[in-house]
Amino acid sequence: MGEVTAYVESLPEPARAAVERVYARARAIVPEATEGLGYGMPALVHRGKPLVSVMVARAHIGLYPFSPRALDTVREELAGFSLSKGTVRFSAQAPVPDEVLDRLLQARRAEIEG
Repeated sequence: MGEVTAYVESLPEPARAAVERVYARARAIVPEATEGLGYGMPALVHRGKPLVSVMVARAHIGLYPFSPRALDTVREELAGFSLSKGTVRFSAQAPVPDEVLDRLLQARRAEIEG
């Protein structure tokens, strides 16, 4: 069992479904991604670099694309979300829209593939 799988299985609902959704979309966009760690967090890894991590915090779910530049490609479309330089904070009740999430993941993949 990989780091991401073990982490997701440890989560209670509804956070578990919200986290699984992000990882499922990431796997669909980057099917060759593997489970590993990124900055100590369970993450999907592509070509040896962290692609995305999703972690549950007390008051939100954090989406970490490991790239402020990739996040900048969709930052304006995330105006209703709490953002920092490299993090999107969301909830199970208010997830990142699929099309925005997909573009963010595609931007990170393209950055890794350089």
